[in-house]
Amino acid sequence: MDNSSKKSSSILKDFKNLIIWIIVALIIRWQVIEPRWIPSGSMLPTLQIKDKILVEKLTTKINSKKNLFKLKDNIIVFNPPEALVSFGYDSDIALIKRVIGVPGDKIEVKDGNLYLNDNIQNKYLTDKNINYSMGPIIVPDNSLWVMGDNRNNSMDSHVWGALPYKKIIGRAILRYWPIDHFGPIRFPTT
Repeated sequence: MDNSSKKSSSILKDFKNLIIWIIVALIIRWQVIEPRWIPSGSMLPTLQIKDKILVEKLTTKINSKKNLFKLKDNIIVFNPPEALVSFGYDSDIALIKRVIGVPGDKIEVKDGNLYLNDNIQNKYLTDKNINYSMGPIIVPDNSLWVMGDNRNNSMDSHVWGALPYKKIIGRAILRYWPIDHFGPIRFPTT
C-alpha cells in the first residue's frame, strides 16, 4: 500500500469513527439524558429562571408501577396534558413540576396547607401559605399529581388535574448552570 492509499484509508476510518460517535451522542441525547432550561418562575425557589438542568429519561421510560412510586418528590419534565393542549398549549413543549402524589394518594389543599394522605406536609417551605383550596382528590392509576414549588404561581395539577404517566419526558437530576449552583437539584427545607 502506498502512502496516499494509507492516508485515504486512515481518513475514511476516522470519518467512520466520527459518524459512529455522532450517532451514539444523538442516541444518548434522545433516549438517555438531555439538557433543558427553566423558562418560568413556577419552580422557585428550587430552580431559577434560566437555570440549565439535565433530564434523565431512562427511569421514566421503564413504565412500571414501581417506578411511579419512586418519582414522589422528584422534579419531572413532561409534555402538557390534554387539558392544557385544549387551552392552546403546544403539545410538544416541555413543562417542569415536582411530583406530589402517586396513584392512590389523597391530595388536598386547605387552610393554606398541603395535605398528603391526610398528613399535613411541611417538608418544603412552599407547602404552607398556599392561597387556594382544592380537593380532596385521589390520584388515579397511571397518573401523577404534580405541583410547582412556587405553589401560588404555578399552572399545575391543581388547575388541570392528574398528569398521565405517558406524558413524562424524564426527571431533573442536575443543575449545570449557573456554574456556582452546579450539582444535584436540592430544595431548601424548613
